[in-house]
Amino acid sequence: MATERLSSILNHLTPSKSRLSLITQKNPDDVVITVAVRTPLTKGFKGGMKDTPLDYMVHQTLKKVLEKSNLDPQLVEDVCLGNVNEVKAAYLARAASLAAGIPNTAGASSANRFCSSGLKAVQDVANQIACGSIECGIAIGAESMSMSNATMSPFHEALMQNQESADCLQPMGQTSENVGRDFDISREAQDRFAAESYRRAEAAQKAGWFDDEIFPLVTKVNDPKTGEGKMVTLTKDEGPRWGTTYESLAKIRPAFPQFGDRSTGGNSSQVTDGAAAVLLMKRSKAQELNQPILAKFVGATVAGVAPRIMGIGPSLAIPKLLSKYNLNLHTDVDLIEINEAFASMAVYCTNILDIDTRKLNVRGGAIALGHPLGATGTRQICTGLSECRRQKKKILLTSMCIGTGQGMAGLFVNEQL
Repeated sequence: MATERLSSILNHLTPSKSRLSLITQKNPDDVVITVAVRTPLTKGFKGGMKDTPLDYMVHQTLKKVLEKSNLDPQLVEDVCLGNVNEVKAAYLARAASLAAGIPNTAGASSANRFCSSGLKAVQDVANQIACGSIECGIAIGAESMSMSNATMSPFHEALMQNQESADCLQPMGQTSENVGRDFDISREAQDRFAAESYRRAEAAQKAGWFDDEIFPLVTKVNDPKTGEGKMVTLTKDEGPRWGTTYESLAKIRPAFPQFGDRSTGGNSSQVTDGAAAVLLMKRSKAQELNQPILAKFVGATVAGVAPRIMGIGPSLAIPKLLSKYNLNLHTDVDLIEINEAFASMAVYCTNILDIDTRKLNVRGGAIALGHPLGATGTRQICTGLSECRRQKKKILLTSMCIGTGQGMAGLFVNEQL
């Protein structure tokens, strides 16, 4: 059944007639992005934001959106925060919005679709704009994995009687090993993919390609020995390990030996803190306010997969999204950002979709940059649009695998050519 379903969806990769010209048209009711910014991504538990609370991270990111746009905060009608681990995320979103200068006439909420929460926040705000509920809103994704207070409790026995329900409790590392074993994604293939992610991130960082998407974050870091705090200004991602090679990755021990021997700390995404945000509004509103239009939000969708192999979610979400617009992955899409939660899933999705790796994660992905769970969906947009501008490319596709067995994909048209 799963194989038949996948084959059916993959047929949409080569639709009969592309609608590329339609999605690139400019209409007054288009939902557009006028600002896309992010913090540096820092190492969890030991990096520059290990002592930075989530509310401050969100507050500073919202302030930067308003500062960069020079927008009257009175025009912001809603804020949606994508976050995974903070049970009080909705409270923090509201309080941070108010402290950033957004008036109490605006709303605030949180969205949690696990690792795709940032993209889900973008979709929620964009859908509100598209249907006329609001004209202007901010979508933000943020995660402090260093200060995570999330815990997982066992399910009720009524749920545990269903095997796929029970599989939702499988740790992400176990699902990665399932993908590697079920689809024969070797340890070598995973390490080689990871080495390339590090190489690309190093090259991008050395060339300064991230500079236009990152804003400097001033925060406090406590000395782990003395507890004394000092103020620092963070400007660069901490994840890239310059000089990483396949040979060095091949020496790392398996991270989940109880489940398998293919996933390691070197070919899996890093535990990371960070935030990213985009400002969205109708094209007509952006033109009225003389806001620079970075990109058009075309659409997003979600697709489900078996929870035990949750990592392959993009392999279904991407064809599903492209089929809605009759687009061809190989000829219509210029750049692709797929979250590298684990090399196992990234290699699988690359292979099954026959992705041109020259278009994929050009600046590296979560293996090298890090994966602050709720932020990556918005971080991909910031990075992808920046790379589109650098290469003068038009169509950006982003996609995430999601715990409990889902995949999500988003489609954007770069207008900064």
